[in-house]
Amino acid sequence: MKRFDCRSTLRLIERVALASFCLPVCLFVWGGEQTVTLESCIEQALKNNLQVRIQRLAPEIARLSVSGAYGAYEPSFSANLTRSFRNTPGGVDEYNRLIPPSDSRSSSISLGLGGLLPTGLSYQMRSTFGDDEFTSGLFRRDNANAYVGINLTQPLLKNFWIDGPRYAILVARKDLKISELSLRQQLINTITDVETAYLELIAARENVAVQKKALELAEELYRDNKKRVEVGALAPLDEKQAESQMAATRAALIAAQNNVKVRENTLKSLITDRFASMEGVRLVPSEALKALPHTFSLQDSWSKALSMRPDLLQARERLERQHITLKYRKNQLFPELDIVGSYGQVGQANEISGALSGVDRGDGPVYSYGIVFRYPLGNRTARSQYRAAKVQVQQSLLQLKQIEQAVMVQVDNAISQARSALEQVEASRAAVEYAQIALDAEKKKLEEGKSTSFEVLRLQRDLTSRRSEYIRAVTDYNAALARLAQAEGSTLERHGVVVESD
Repeated sequence: MKRFDCRSTLRLIERVALASFCLPVCLFVWGGEQTVTLESCIEQALKNNLQVRIQRLAPEIARLSVSGAYGAYEPSFSANLTRSFRNTPGGVDEYNRLIPPSDSRSSSISLGLGGLLPTGLSYQMRSTFGDDEFTSGLFRRDNANAYVGINLTQPLLKNFWIDGPRYAILVARKDLKISELSLRQQLINTITDVETAYLELIAARENVAVQKKALELAEELYRDNKKRVEVGALAPLDEKQAESQMAATRAALIAAQNNVKVRENTLKSLITDRFASMEGVRLVPSEALKALPHTFSLQDSWSKALSMRPDLLQARERLERQHITLKYRKNQLFPELDIVGSYGQVGQANEISGALSGVDRGDGPVYSYGIVFRYPLGNRTARSQYRAAKVQVQQSLLQLKQIEQAVMVQVDNAISQARSALEQVEASRAAVEYAQIALDAEKKKLEEGKSTSFEVLRLQRDLTSRRSEYIRAVTDYNAALARLAQAEGSTLERHGVVVESD
């Protein structure tokens, strides 16, 4: 069982970077042939495939967005220090009275701590301390004051059961879930691509074996015909026909060998992010093509798809996200009706220490409470946004039904394709047997002089075609099973891959 943990994304990337470096380097050092299994290819693809690695970062980004949304409840601290000075020169008033010069100094410190609670309650704790000095001639005055208090505001209607920060958090959580489902879909697609590429590589290599066998038969017939022409048992045309068939078969073998190279490159591109380092490495699948019987149940497959398909689950999450938006927009229709209140202590004395002592003793309580009402006349913006949210919910619901129907059609088609492919396997296997029997019989007739090289060549080509068709049928059947699992959304469970997330 292979585990895929979304929570430790960054640590996985570090390990993946090391693994993706080591594997190709080792392959490059070894060179030659490297035997691989389907499961090992899938494991390497989950670590190294570039598209998977790109998509793997999406949940981490979404998770950081969720964390950032909670920042709305972090309190903010403020501090302010002010000192002011003022000198007023003396003079004479209109009655020729002497006005002495004056000097005033003031210092103040203000500290605040405010924030928001998940209930919508906003708070602001504040404390101020001030000291004023005034001197005019022989007159001197000192005055110090202190205040410590708190202001509270609790919404009762608008922003009561959901406000902007709570809405942002709920939406961010849904986006995180959607991104995790997108990653799951990418893993399913990648595994299906790897399995298909692996099957195609096996088929390409087996087709090379078929073409080699065909070339051996063509060479054997050419040698036999050449001998018969030399002794006068066949016309020279028969020899040329066999030679032509031998050349055509050799060309088909070269094409089949090139197809192996292409299929290897396709598989390499899926399982590594260092393609250049795997140059010269030949991937040799350890498994052979087999057509194992499979029990098909449309109802079971539909049940799996409706509960496991990531794209369908994403559509349901988007619908729930639209319901969150609708809930928020509905709350914004209400007027603002807030309970407000404040409480504090005031201290006043000649010195700041005395003012603080007054606050500590509670000599000067100050408090207030009330209700604040605010409502925009018409409220057109909120009403329009609410109506738009209702329409978007209806749209998302229809989109969900559309996806559900499309999923059921895809599953039905996938089962039909797999069943048809299995029937083609049986038919093509019988065709190979009959073509082999026909060729053996025709070769005996040729040896007895009752047939021609043309007929033998035709039956050789027919046998080669039937063998290639059988390989294609088995490949298509296994690929159809992989696509059926993809349509059901059961690919990860089919290969024992467990995706862990928060």
